[in-house]
Amino acid sequence: MKRKITLLIAIAATIGIALIAAGCGGSASGASNSSGLYGSATNNPPQASAGAAKVTVANSPLGRILVDASGRTLYLFQQDTTTVSTCDGACASLWPPLTTTGNPEAADGVSAAKLGTTKRTDGTTEITYNGHPLYYYAGDAKPGDTTGQGLDLYGAEWNVLSPAGEKIDQ
Repeated sequence: MKRKITLLIAIAATIGIALIAAGCGGSASGASNSSGLYGSATNNPPQASAGAAKVTVANSPLGRILVDASGRTLYLFQQDTTTVSTCDGACASLWPPLTTTGNPEAADGVSAAKLGTTKRTDGTTEITYNGHPLYYYAGDAKPGDTTGQGLDLYGAEWNVLSPAGEKIDQ
């Protein structure tokens, strides 16, 4: 029952994001909100900014997990069997990739040797960890949320990662 409710929430979030994106081309001043911080109307994580993105570790109810520098949870997609992302289009609207314009940085507890990058079909550079492309979940409202954990969407399951780079399956 809990999985069905979670799936319904994920579908509603996808529809909501699509409707907001279709209806809102920019901010009231006409400037684009490229930062897209959580808590904004679309709940999207920030886009790549100049320089490197940082991957760090946080404690969560699921154990120690990978997060970005702002504490937003990072996920792997089990359909990604190589470093090449299989999530774009509508999938990437709900599961935005962690992108960077520089070499990714490893905080304490993160293995720099496991960090890498991959080119996406749109030309952006996505961060990988232990061979897994990394994503946010648009349904996570604030840093520390793990509401995407275990969802089965777009053909496979989504999971948070341990500092070892393995999925946490809880």
